[in-house]
Amino acid sequence: MKIALIQTDLLWQNASKNRENFDSKIDEIQSEVNLIVLPEMFSTGFTMNASEVAETMQGETIEWMKLKAKQKNAAVAGSVVITENEKFYNRMFFVFPSGEIQYYDKRHSFSLAGEDKVYTCGNKKVIVDYLDWKICLQVCYDLRFPVFVRNVENYDLILYVANWPKVRTNAWDALLKARAIENLSYVVGVNRIGNDAHDYEHIGHSQAIDFLGNYILEPQEKNGVFVVELDKNTMYETRKKLDFLSDRDQFEIKF
Repeated sequence: MKIALIQTDLLWQNASKNRENFDSKIDEIQSEVNLIVLPEMFSTGFTMNASEVAETMQGETIEWMKLKAKQKNAAVAGSVVITENEKFYNRMFFVFPSGEIQYYDKRHSFSLAGEDKVYTCGNKKVIVDYLDWKICLQVCYDLRFPVFVRNVENYDLILYVANWPKVRTNAWDALLKARAIENLSYVVGVNRIGNDAHDYEHIGHSQAIDFLGNYILEPQEKNGVFVVELDKNTMYETRKKLDFLSDRDQFEIKF
């Protein structure tokens, strides 16, 4: 599977300008890819002003994602502020080239920023089936909670989209590697760069890691589009030789 990671600055609460920026970034992708991954809250930045920026499931940003997926014949993933049933969600979308949508509502709210007071937590783990790959959807702060993402479904890839600040970059790098190693799974993490409205600096470190914790794409700090290719067969061969997942603990997550 070929994946394009798009790392860029985000304009604060300006969905139309952010979409324009991502238009130009997606246009930079010259080779055929299967999946395009955008950061968390890619149309607004990580804002707690949900009532000012939230869109519906029929909103412009979702329609834009459908259009991009169709134009590039590639799935598009990223999170958007959504309002539904008088609640707000930090919702990660996986939009298929056909226009079909699957989504995951961020399970772990970042209470340090008050996200838990604004957004409703998700109550289910979501594994997407795409091109014979099982892909686990995760958002930013979810990275700190390994039990929730434990590979009991034999998925192949974890996608993390984030607005992860520079001050905690060491944790981002370490935890992404840990999730790959402990789950014998590919991991792709896509983060933003630049300063947000609260002057928190982000340096990206978007990256791709294989099932043994080796870098396929080392952490990047510049504005750009980075394309990686993942080989599922190699991963399966390794899982047969190193059958660590068979020794995993049995547990039940209660919501």
